[in-house]
Amino acid sequence: MVQVEMVDIYIMGKKYVVPASLTIMDALEFAGYQLKRGCGCRAGFCGACATVYRIAGDYELKVGLACGTKVEQDMYLAQIPFFPAVKQVYDLETLAPSNTAIADYYPEIYRCIGCNSCTAVCPQDLKVMQYIAYAQRGDLARCADASFDCIMCGLCASRCPAHIVQYHVAILARRLYARYLLPQAPHLKLRVEEIREGKYDAPLEALMGKDIEELKVLYNSRDIE
Repeated sequence: MVQVEMVDIYIMGKKYVVPASLTIMDALEFAGYQLKRGCGCRAGFCGACATVYRIAGDYELKVGLACGTKVEQDMYLAQIPFFPAVKQVYDLETLAPSNTAIADYYPEIYRCIGCNSCTAVCPQDLKVMQYIAYAQRGDLARCADASFDCIMCGLCASRCPAHIVQYHVAILARRLYARYLLPQAPHLKLRVEEIREGKYDAPLEALMGKDIEELKVLYNSRDIE
């Protein structure tokens, strides 16, 4: 009989014994919790399962994504629906893509002390401090490109001693770049025109009229490029 290593974890202050091989998310379900929110893609791509935890005897408060972080002995868990960081309000249609556009809304980017904690904690292995440096210089294109895979989990901001909201900076850079600087794709423009002209109305109505089993067959037999 194979011996399964077990560890003690604490969820909402209550002790549970779970297999040491599980991720935090799997351990929550093993312990009997039904996850309806904060579970997202379960593959490290959506950022919905940001989790705060502390190991007994360790002073440091740690963070990670529940779907990709393994449980440890005497781990105390608390999940957060989102990182409560300040998000500025702006109108993208009237906001010019100037080299000060980001700094005007997020001047705290100039408080960066170069500790690189944001990069170290990023579950996507993004060079977070680097794209903040691009934002400081007003280089929207490079900031947008370097932050393209950001999943908005907020773990970078949770670690920043300068209280920079890196992921909000990233989304503003990408919005400005996409709205004003990125060349329009001709094929996308053509497809939008076709949709507006009603070219796909009949196929969509036909799909909506099918039952679930027919849809499954169509999905499983589709051409994959």
